[in-house]
Amino acid sequence: MDLGTTNLFLGILAVVSLLELLGFIAAAFVAYRLYSRAYALVEGLEERQVAPAMARVNAILDDVKDVSTKVHEETDRVDQAIRGTIDRVDETADRVRNNVRARANRAIGLVHGIRVAIETFLAPERRPNVRA
Repeated sequence: MDLGTTNLFLGILAVVSLLELLGFIAAAFVAYRLYSRAYALVEGLEERQVAPAMARVNAILDDVKDVSTKVHEETDRVDQAIRGTIDRVDETADRVRNNVRARANRAIGLVHGIRVAIETFLAPERRPNVRA
């Protein structure tokens, strides 16, 4: 083989390498354009679909937060009302118990007094035998 044939093969290899480089650059350019279009599409979808949906979700979450705050406040208010009612019922029960106990003690005392009086009148006299 002479030097001319070697140079021809080297020239062909250089041209093929250059064509491969140009093909790779073209593929990279096409890939970049596809990426740009896909990114623009995703950005457009986000603006048209996701952003309004997120706004609605945030509004719903705010409403839920308000409702849960109101429920908590109302629960506290009902709890205080129930506690107050229970305290009043306990106080009333104590008063009724004391009144019933006082009246029952009077009635029991009266019954005991009557019983003693009856026993005293009906019992034979137990007087010491004192002769004068």
